[in-house]
Amino acid sequence: MSNSSDDLDFKSARAEMIQSDIRRRGVADPRVLAAMDRVPREKFVGPVDLDEAYADHPLGIDCGQTISQPYIVALMSEMLKLEGGERVLEIGTGSGYQTAILAELAAEVCSVERHAELSARAGKVLADLGYGNVSLHVGDGTLGWPQHAPYDAIMVTAAAPRVPEALKEQLAEGGRLVAPVGNPGHQTLITVTRTPRGFTEKKGIDCIFVRLIGEEGYGQ
Repeated sequence: MSNSSDDLDFKSARAEMIQSDIRRRGVADPRVLAAMDRVPREKFVGPVDLDEAYADHPLGIDCGQTISQPYIVALMSEMLKLEGGERVLEIGTGSGYQTAILAELAAEVCSVERHAELSARAGKVLADLGYGNVSLHVGDGTLGWPQHAPYDAIMVTAAAPRVPEALKEQLAEGGRLVAPVGNPGHQTLITVTRTPRGFTEKKGIDCIFVRLIGEEGYGQ
């Protein structure tokens, strides 16, 4: 494949990604699959990675961060069980790709990123693509964004040694939080649900994410 976007058949590559890397691996929510088809992942990757835009593996972005592999993006989105009317908190804006997927699935997305450079770049791409239901904030993601709480769903896109208590407290009753939890070299996707009696946790697949840096993460 050429590195020129003019030469790439992104639509075909996107359809193949959805069929081979997402649907075949068990992601079945039709709204998630449709969102993955609508969001142009090539807009969120660097020029040198255009030929890898729809490959099923993470890609590096600035500030030592990554854009997650498409399967993980789809899986975590499905785990939130969004129906369309929710307010969602995303921790780790990064490239903005996962933000865009969430914006397709929910009414409002509030996304926190600790790197101002990444937040600004993601904001421009999201605005260029017409996502008007996204609000971005630069700060410590482990503390969430309490000004907009409570949230019907929370997605954490970096690994923490435990689910930050501040995020759990910003979750609405009946809401779900999905996060990779574990040590820096190995984590498990955890779903936390807030019930009238407290919080329940369910373990999912093993995974590897960059570290969540902050007061309730891996420190500064």
